[in-house]
Amino acid sequence: MVIKQLSVFLQNEQGRLEEVTDILYKHSINISALSIAETAEYGILRMIVSDIDKASAALRDENFSVRISDVLCVETPDVPGELHKKIKILSNVGINLSYMYGYSNSGTARLIMKVSDPAKALQLLK
Repeated sequence: MVIKQLSVFLQNEQGRLEEVTDILYKHSINISALSIAETAEYGILRMIVSDIDKASAALRDENFSVRISDVLCVETPDVPGELHKKIKILSNVGINLSYMYGYSNSGTARLIMKVSDPAKALQLLK
């Protein structure tokens, strides 16, 4: 399924992640998945949250730079080779996978994927 992801651009300095989580906590927004990519100067915090519009507004009010984007959430059995099968399907038709993060629980893995053609990828991965 296609879902909304919130990306927050952070200076790579102590306390910035705590500020974000505090704002979300104070607005009763739950984080169900997250990923942090960093460089020497800044980081990108990508999150799936319970209320993306409320989270975006709250963070913008506190002068954070945020962006909302569409990503895929793909459920797959949590067994060896399933990730490879999904990536191969996308690769075989020329769909670029920009980044991915995920988790598994009780035999099912959930993958959050940013791809070049979400509609086509969704159709192929069903």
